[in-house]
Amino acid sequence: MEAIYAKIKELSEKYSDYTAQNLSKLVKIKSLSTQEKDVQLELKRQMEEAGFDEVRIDGLGNVIGRIGNGKRILAIDGHMDTVDMGNMKNWTFDPLGGEIKDGYVHGRGTVDQEGGPAAFVTAGRILKELAFDRDLTIYFVGSVMEEDCDGLCWKYIIEEEKIIPDFVISTEPTNLNIYRGHRGRMEIHVHFYGVSSHGSAPERGKNAIYMASRAALEIEKLNERLAYDEFLGRGSVTISEIISGSPSLCAVSDYARIHLDRRLTWGETKESAIAEIEALVKDMNAKVEVLDYSETAWTGLTYGMEKYYPTWKMEEDTEIVQTGVRAYEKIYGTKPKVDKWTFSTNGIMTCGTYKIPTIGFGPGNEVLAHAPNEKVPISDLVVATAFYAAFAYEL
Repeated sequence: MEAIYAKIKELSEKYSDYTAQNLSKLVKIKSLSTQEKDVQLELKRQMEEAGFDEVRIDGLGNVIGRIGNGKRILAIDGHMDTVDMGNMKNWTFDPLGGEIKDGYVHGRGTVDQEGGPAAFVTAGRILKELAFDRDLTIYFVGSVMEEDCDGLCWKYIIEEEKIIPDFVISTEPTNLNIYRGHRGRMEIHVHFYGVSSHGSAPERGKNAIYMASRAALEIEKLNERLAYDEFLGRGSVTISEIISGSPSLCAVSDYARIHLDRRLTWGETKESAIAEIEALVKDMNAKVEVLDYSETAWTGLTYGMEKYYPTWKMEEDTEIVQTGVRAYEKIYGTKPKVDKWTFSTNGIMTCGTYKIPTIGFGPGNEVLAHAPNEKVPISDLVVATAFYAAFAYEL
């Protein structure tokens, strides 16, 4: 077995240019959520070129490559959609240039998170070259619409495609650490219903903006007393938008709405989070609502889910975490750091909802996710490539 790990390491380094070039090709294709068609076709081509046993695109537009046909199923996931570029003045290079320079691949999506799929394509090539023959089926998934609605893609894969993995690796950026969880989140609207009156006599009405404002101050206080978990940290809530309406700018507002970004630590649930907000507005004419997501994928299929993304974590001594630690050690001779993400990933569905053991390991630093001047070290791509191939053998 030691020879296998040495060979994986050797091949991951040998194919570093191949991995970087593949990533560059992906980055050059703009791929916002629901608009991933062209990048998906390129990823499919790369998987086919790498010699995967089967490559197909499902009804939602996820690219699913398969190697092996064993009883246990490992899925390695990376989402192919990216956020937009933001203010172009903040970039010092073309975000769609895919430039390979000074040991980095540059551009939008290199870190978040097409670098992971570029690495797993090469890992698949290595597994085929080594004639991987374990009793394992590996699905390499280039998923869609994660930036708009994390987990939706895996809801579709599990419920509609009936692919239910035994283990999942997310290739979201982890700075080459093994991540074993993150806080959940949910999107909440609170609607306030007032009564309008002429602005010259506000006492005749009931101002919805004042209601929303009083609630906002209580929500600010609520943030300070939310639950705390030693590993995942504290839950949080913040108001990210407030809108209002009235018959006229010369009238008392009869409607207001606030949008809450609620991050959920261990032990917090959708029900507990809603109950907290309902308690704050119980004496107001207000309604608390968890939002829904429903959009049309690039394939033309409309699909959706509630915008509740459950908290998840794996204990450090579980099989999947320890398999990852061993795989890394056998290639590189040192123990990887085991940690967590700050942001949210498709793990909310695979582990948070379906309780499938899930870890993260990906190239790049999450600090650069959604940021200008996004770039990933080619050395990170090499390590991620080796890790994915070694994990398959170690499992």
